[in-house]
Amino acid sequence: MKWAIFLCAMVALSECLHKVPLIKGKTARETLEEQGLWEEYRRKYPYNPMVKFDPSFAVGSEQMTNDADLSYYGVISIGTPPQSFRVIFDTGSSNLWVPSVYCNSAACNNHRKFVPSQSSTYRYAGRPLSIQYGTGSMTGFLAYDTVQVGGIVDTNQIFGLSQSEAPFMAHMAADGILGLAFPSISSSGATPVFDNMWKQGLVSQDLFSVYLTSNSQSGSVVTFGGIDPSYYTGSIVWIPLSSETYWQITMDSVTINGNTVACNGGCQAIVDTGTSLIVGPNNDISNINQGVGASVYNGDARVNCNSINSMPDVTFNIHGHAFTISASDYVRQSQYYGCRTGFGNGGSNLWILGDVFIRQYYSIFDRAQNLVGLAKAV
Repeated sequence: MKWAIFLCAMVALSECLHKVPLIKGKTARETLEEQGLWEEYRRKYPYNPMVKFDPSFAVGSEQMTNDADLSYYGVISIGTPPQSFRVIFDTGSSNLWVPSVYCNSAACNNHRKFVPSQSSTYRYAGRPLSIQYGTGSMTGFLAYDTVQVGGIVDTNQIFGLSQSEAPFMAHMAADGILGLAFPSISSSGATPVFDNMWKQGLVSQDLFSVYLTSNSQSGSVVTFGGIDPSYYTGSIVWIPLSSETYWQITMDSVTINGNTVACNGGCQAIVDTGTSLIVGPNNDISNINQGVGASVYNGDARVNCNSINSMPDVTFNIHGHAFTISASDYVRQSQYYGCRTGFGNGGSNLWILGDVFIRQYYSIFDRAQNLVGLAKAV
């Protein structure tokens, strides 16, 4: 029996949960809109959410995307003494990486950099790391050091240090990425952070959970090693994984006012904290946006901000259960570009249930049973 399990039997449950507060910061889109650079940016770096889930990812380089709407990040530290970094906790990838002093890309110069010479526990791994983006790439190398996450001291953790980064990262609040998907899709065979935690007996349960708030800058959290009932109401719906690479599940259909508008006959969906929108096949997303009264202009599905209260709910039917999202939850408002829906074209048959979905449903990622748990967030 792992020592953490024994310890948790002796203390209150709340003391066994390791929590990382997430900050809901300004998105890259918001920053660029304020500077009047958004239209230029979107033309130069078109949004391609599905590049992250390219089939070659499972056997080759990790792929990410230039998601300008990501806003949640948490703080971790690496090294002895600790060097702090803001990272996106990403259930759609598996590697941990941060900028390094060996990187002179604009994105690196705009973020905190890891300094190996300042850590007494640093150890060079001697292996290259290449992470392909939709609009560029991150290249670097792997090393080992102590990583602290939510009070957990994860020793001998392999991680990436960037030597070059894609330009769009310069506009993001986060410094790097902490992947929470499966080892099978980890670039260069690096052991993911959560896997290393579990192997060392640092968490009491082989699962973690995510709670995202909608508006405030605080309150969102990633919890390692347990489930916190204070973040949800009602019962948890447990959904078996259809693939043990990403957190992939089978979705039955998408309905509006009881009518099927998308995913007719079933489809595959990935629950992904590293994607901001709900993304699906172009025709299906077009049907949803049309069903809620949106007009697509320059890639954005725009709606009248005064019509939100009269717009219909959208229901995602999964494993025999209905997960409904109201218009006030799927419409995003910008002071520069008005209101637009959170439904985006993906260009493939795969769906991504990103932050627009996760904000409404407390999400549990169970590695022991290969399940995703969903419950109505409070």
